[in-house]
Amino acid sequence: MQDHVKACLAQGRTALGIEFGSTRIKAILVDERNVPVASGSHEWENRHDNGIWTYTLEDIRCGLQDCYAQLAKDVAERYGVPLRTVGALGISAMMHGYMVFDRQDRLLVPFRTWRNNTAAEAGERLTELFNYHIPARWSVAHLYQAILNGETHVRDIAFQTTLEGYVHWLLTGKKVIGIGEASGMFPVDPATKQYDRELLAKFDHLVAGRVPFRLEDILPAILLAGEDAGRLTEAGARLLDPTGNLQPGIPLCPPEGDAGTGMVATNAVKKRTGNVSAGTSVFAMIVLEKALSKPYPEIDLVTTPVGDLVGMVHCNNCTSDINGWVNLFGEFARLAGVDIPKWKLFDMLYFASEKGDCDCGGLLAYNYVSNEHVTRVEKGRPLFVRTAEGKFNLANFMRTHLYSAFGALKVGCDIMLKEEGVGLDRITGHGGLFKTERVGQRYLAAAINAPVTVMQTAGEGGAWGMAILANYRITKRAGESLEAYLDERVFAGQEGVTLAPDPADVAGFEEYKKRYVAGLPIVREAARSLKY
Repeated sequence: MQDHVKACLAQGRTALGIEFGSTRIKAILVDERNVPVASGSHEWENRHDNGIWTYTLEDIRCGLQDCYAQLAKDVAERYGVPLRTVGALGISAMMHGYMVFDRQDRLLVPFRTWRNNTAAEAGERLTELFNYHIPARWSVAHLYQAILNGETHVRDIAFQTTLEGYVHWLLTGKKVIGIGEASGMFPVDPATKQYDRELLAKFDHLVAGRVPFRLEDILPAILLAGEDAGRLTEAGARLLDPTGNLQPGIPLCPPEGDAGTGMVATNAVKKRTGNVSAGTSVFAMIVLEKALSKPYPEIDLVTTPVGDLVGMVHCNNCTSDINGWVNLFGEFARLAGVDIPKWKLFDMLYFASEKGDCDCGGLLAYNYVSNEHVTRVEKGRPLFVRTAEGKFNLANFMRTHLYSAFGALKVGCDIMLKEEGVGLDRITGHGGLFKTERVGQRYLAAAINAPVTVMQTAGEGGAWGMAILANYRITKRAGESLEAYLDERVFAGQEGVTLAPDPADVAGFEEYKKRYVAGLPIVREAARSLKY
C-alpha cells in the first residue's frame, strides 16, 4: 500500500477535494481508485457582525492555506515525500449565500452565508413572480433583497458567486460554477442545463432601471460534472501552498456545493435515490423522475452535479439541541464523580432511547436553536413540552429529542412522498447523527417509511465527494456517466448497513408528527414572547 500510494503521488494519479463546511475546512486526497490516502483540516467559526453571519476573506484564505498545509504534512509523515502535484483538484463549500464583486474584483459587502435569513421578503416576492420556490438563502434572493433595501453597492456589482465559486476563481481565474450549486443561485432549466431564460427575463424586467446589469451577465457560467473548469495558475498554486512545493497546471473540476458532494459521497445521483445529511442542520435530497405538480415552500428544487432535478428539504436545525442535552448529562455525571467520554455518553443515551415508547409516550420537543422555515418558526427557541399524563422517563425523553431532529424534515418529506407520490428506492444517511450505530438510522427509516443505508465511506463526507468529482474529471471513459462511474468504479463492493422501517416505529412516528404539528403554535408564540 505504501509503495502504491508513493507511486500515485509521484505520477499525479491522485485527486484532491477541499470542502468549506460551516465549522471545518476539510481536504481529502484519494488515489486513482478513490480510496482516501491523506487528509487535512482547519477549524473555523462564522462571525456575527452587524447582524450578518459571515466569514472574512482573510478567514477564507488563511483557512484554505492551513487546511492544505495540514494535508501536505500528513502526506509527508505517512509517505516521506513532499506533495508537489495532484492529478486533479476540486473545491466545494456550504451552499449559496451572497458574494458580490466590482470591476476591480473587490468584495463589495461582507460575505452573507446561507445561515442568514435576511432575504425572506425577497424570496417570497420572487416565488410569487416565478411560480417557483426561492428560499431566502439562495443567491438571487440575497441580491433582490439588497435591491429592495436600496443598498448602494448594488450599482457596482460586476460579478456574483458563491464561496466555492470564489475560491475556484482565486485558484484558476475562471468564473464558473457546477450546475448543482448554480441551481441554488438561480433556477436552472433541466432541459438546457443552463439558467432558466424565461425567469431571467422576468427578473431583469422586475429590476429594470434599478440596476445597470442583466442578471445573466453577473452570474458565473454553468458547468456539468466532468467538464473542464480550468487549471491551477501560478498565483493559485502560491495561494494554496505558499511554501512553493505545489506546482501549477493541475486541472480542476467544476466547483460544487455541499449538497452536490453529499449526493456523490452517498451514491445518490440516480433517479429514485436520495440521501439525508444529519449534522448541525439536516437536509434530504431525492432525485426526481419528473417535476413536482406545483411549488412548495418546504421543498427546494435543485439539481445533481449533472443537472437532473432534485427535491430538497433543508432544515436549519438537527443535532445542536441534542448536543446541549448530552453536555448537560455529562455535567451531572462529573458532579457525581464520574467522567464519561463524550462518545460513550452519546451511545448510552441514544441506546437508552430505544427502550422508550414508539410515540415517545406523549412527550414533545422542538430542536429550534435557530429559525426553521419549513415549519414557519421565525426565531430559535428550543423547547421541551409534556402533559401531566405523559410518560416522563429518560428513554422517552431521549427518543423525543431524536425524533425532533427529524421532525421538520418529515414535514417536508411527507409532501414529496405522500402528496406528490415521489418514487424512492433507497436513501443513504450520513453525518454526525449516525455515528452511534443503528439508532439514528432506525428513526430516520421510521420518519420516511423507507429503508435507510449507512455506508462505511459516508463518514468521509463532502470533501471525499469532491475528490471523486475531481477524479471523474480526469479518469472518466468516453461516454461514461457519473451514475455509472459511481456504481462501477467507486461503490462496487462497498459495505453498508441497511435498516428497513419497523412498522411499530412508523406508526409511532406518525403519532409523534401529529403532536409535533399540533404544538407548533407553542414554539411560534415562544419566538414572539421570549425576546431575550
